[in-house]
Amino acid sequence: MASTVIYLKAEQNAEVMQERVCVKDIASVYCSDKTVCAKAESLTVYKFGEKDRKRQVVSILKVIELIEKECQGVQVESLGENAVLIELVNVNRHKGFLQWLKLTFVAAVSFFGTGFTIMAFHNDISINKIFSHVYELVMGYPSDGYSILEVSYSIGLAAGIILFFNHIGGRRITKDPTPIEVEMRVYETDVNKALIETADREGKTIDV
Repeated sequence: MASTVIYLKAEQNAEVMQERVCVKDIASVYCSDKTVCAKAESLTVYKFGEKDRKRQVVSILKVIELIEKECQGVQVESLGENAVLIELVNVNRHKGFLQWLKLTFVAAVSFFGTGFTIMAFHNDISINKIFSHVYELVMGYPSDGYSILEVSYSIGLAAGIILFFNHIGGRRITKDPTPIEVEMRVYETDVNKALIETADREGKTIDV
């Protein structure tokens, strides 16, 4: 019976910046024996080549096999994912003028696209006529221009957008994630699962 137990908690997705991928890059490792833990963390799981794909799926069974082979007399307990999607990230690709240009383009599309959507929605429901009709019903005479309804609605719309995004400038209002952040995490999880399942079906997963 193994006297030393290594606990392995693998992540679903791991981004690395170097070609050599170690166990510590894709999982958290714990062992009461610090020497064994350090050795297990430093083991090479995969090494990207120049012509290799920048994404690779590694089965956790392969990692367990590697650790038990290199660290004699240990038992590995997996507490995380069954497979890990490793992605090699090129840090230099995200620097320079081109990155700022992409950021400006995305910001402009988001700003003007959102503004156009709001205006198109208001035009579809004829909000100006609704405000005029409500004003006339309450006051007893038609409005001669913009009233308190338009001003209040504009302020409320801006406040609603700020509360929805949970940010004022670069500051977060509350610690809770926004609906967009939640949906982005759900989308990221679904993409990772799809890539892992696709690699498994195509037989491209590094497995035992």
